[in-house]
Amino acid sequence: MTDKTRVGLIFGGNSSEYEVSIVSGHNIYNAIDKEKYDVYPIWLTKDNYFASLEDSKKVWDDPTYTIKNPHKLANVSNFEQLANLPEMDVYFPIVHGNIGEDGVIQGFFRMLDKPFVGDDVLAAAVTMDKEFTKILAQRAGVPVADWVAIKRFEYNDKNNSKLDYNYVSKKLGTDLFVKPSNQGSSVGISHVKSEADYLPALAEAFKYDDKVLVEEAIDGTEVETAVLGNDDIIVSGVGQIINAKGSFYSYKNKYDDSSTTTLQIPADLPAEIVEKVRSNAEKIYRATECSGMARIDSMLRTSDHEVIFNELNALPGFTNISMYPKLFEEAGIKYTDLISRLIELAVERHNHKKTLLHKPE
Repeated sequence: MTDKTRVGLIFGGNSSEYEVSIVSGHNIYNAIDKEKYDVYPIWLTKDNYFASLEDSKKVWDDPTYTIKNPHKLANVSNFEQLANLPEMDVYFPIVHGNIGEDGVIQGFFRMLDKPFVGDDVLAAAVTMDKEFTKILAQRAGVPVADWVAIKRFEYNDKNNSKLDYNYVSKKLGTDLFVKPSNQGSSVGISHVKSEADYLPALAEAFKYDDKVLVEEAIDGTEVETAVLGNDDIIVSGVGQIINAKGSFYSYKNKYDDSSTTTLQIPADLPAEIVEKVRSNAEKIYRATECSGMARIDSMLRTSDHEVIFNELNALPGFTNISMYPKLFEEAGIKYTDLISRLIELAVERHNHKKTLLHKPE
């Protein structure tokens, strides 16, 4: 018998951020405090079923490794593999994007009645949607980039004015970003500067979602901060994304070895701007009812040094180059200790939820 806490580390999934999740999961496994935790890797395949412990470790050595679903049924039986593992005390999902960050897997953990790292169901669903997050940020008094949302039914109506670059640019300006409302890691995002680029950008974004945002481009630099905690939170310092001229923080620039982007931690910015970034982050974290962790991304506008909220990532990457763990390392919280604290926060929230009544006494 062991008195260690058993942690189910879930990674993979079927989103466009699958490879990032594989790397994040492997990093967490290597860094977690093995004296406190027994860790069980659980690979969620692209077909959305849980793989064996052996296969879960194989995919870390070869991210292209695949297996066929061995089960006769393709739905509930997908969870059979969990029965071959010991009873987990807590789950650590690092499944980015679809299923992992949108409230789906969080609901599954709630049904299992188990603690889990990261947002609860509501906050996960809300913060996965860029438009809903922007609306809540506005309600909290935080400036956001102006935008136009286009739903699938509007996109299918070829006479809809939102498909007209000239119509949209009158509201937002001629320099635009087009992005899926429910995606991460800059997947499906296009920088649009002319009418010729607009419709192809919409077509690309609609490959990934049924709602697309067209946003005004903010001339400035990206600044990020990290938040840790449930009710009592810690806001890290600020990091700055420095892109090569004419580029943006794309998927390639985030994860490719040939990236032209550099991370500056801590950001070389005036104290009042750093404090504004951190203050806005706390407001947004509270407004969206986040818990556990989040990374808040903003733009520092060149013209007036206004801090403009961009988006919130409630399940940030844990790769070697990811901003979230780097920001807390700069704040004095080592990677291994950060993982432990996230697990403790999951258990703390779960224990509190158990004290709430679900019907009158």
